[in-house]
Amino acid sequence: MRVLLYEWCCSGGLHGPDRGVFLADDAVADHAVALAREGRAMLLAVLADAARSRALEVTALIDDSVPFDLPVRGARAAVPSGEEIGSLQEAAAACDVAIIIAPETAGILAGRVAAARAVGAEVIAPDAAWLALAADKQATVLALAAAGVPVPPGRALDVGAAWPQGFVRPAVRKRLDGCGCDGFTVVEPHDPPPHAAEHAARIEEAAAGRSAGVACLCGAGRVVPLPPLEQRFTAGPDPAYRGGSVIDDPGLESRAAGLACRAVAALERAAGCSARGWIGVDLVLGVREDGRDDRVLEVNPRLTTSFVGHSRGRDHSLIEWVITMARGTAPPGVRLPHHAPAAFEVERAAPVVPV
Repeated sequence: MRVLLYEWCCSGGLHGPDRGVFLADDAVADHAVALAREGRAMLLAVLADAARSRALEVTALIDDSVPFDLPVRGARAAVPSGEEIGSLQEAAAACDVAIIIAPETAGILAGRVAAARAVGAEVIAPDAAWLALAADKQATVLALAAAGVPVPPGRALDVGAAWPQGFVRPAVRKRLDGCGCDGFTVVEPHDPPPHAAEHAARIEEAAAGRSAGVACLCGAGRVVPLPPLEQRFTAGPDPAYRGGSVIDDPGLESRAAGLACRAVAALERAAGCSARGWIGVDLVLGVREDGRDDRVLEVNPRLTTSFVGHSRGRDHSLIEWVITMARGTAPPGVRLPHHAPAAFEVERAAPVVPV
């Protein structure tokens, strides 16, 4: 099977038409570095994982200006500066399936998926309606709440809107269509109000508990959750994602998996179509053992950085299972082999990040 692997930062996105979304000023550029590091970590992890499968022939789109060593069994398709979308379409048309890793911000993910599908490529991703719903954090939370899935109380903020007086604290603000820690700000009880929002945003009560992510493999009406990974961030008002660690607690694992499956089902109903591919659900596991203060924060309709931890140490290819699940070609009764995820740090997984 010929597989195209596209990761926005390494595949020319940072030198393409959407460059200004992440490189407009110094503060935004800092997030671009973090985004590029996570993207590179995911790309390296998928390439290493795919090399375990003799059924997959992977071609990775790589920006001409990016130094990048591929595994022996990986092929490289060069992307000249400024020709990212054309290169994506040309390579996608020549492959059996395409895996697209890109930020939801400013419609980048949806746009690249649509570009590949426009040339007849099979993209391992949800339909456009699913992508649009999951890319909007306020719409996602409303769809979850309507289905009875617990979420933090909050509201949307327009561009330039000031922090509302009397809003519950501690609280967080995040860009409405952001990814990772883009536009993420923590507001503690005694902090002065943050500056006006530069982008449409959602603010919400900071849920207390352990931040976790559950990756779900989806397709043909099936949702298979992987073991959760605790998410680790730097401290301070503008946190950055550091990596994941193992949650060695069967009770927490069960709560996280159940809540993630409920979240995916809720978005399927709201979008009117099934989930497909790798879906990441971010949540907080509260202190109550009955799970009544657990909360779902957002849903990512694409490969997430947790793939780095989930793919390590396997004797089979996880990305092959993602494709098999998405296409609905898993034989009846066959289950994904159990594998405990590994802790990881993004900086170690991708120490060199050219931007």
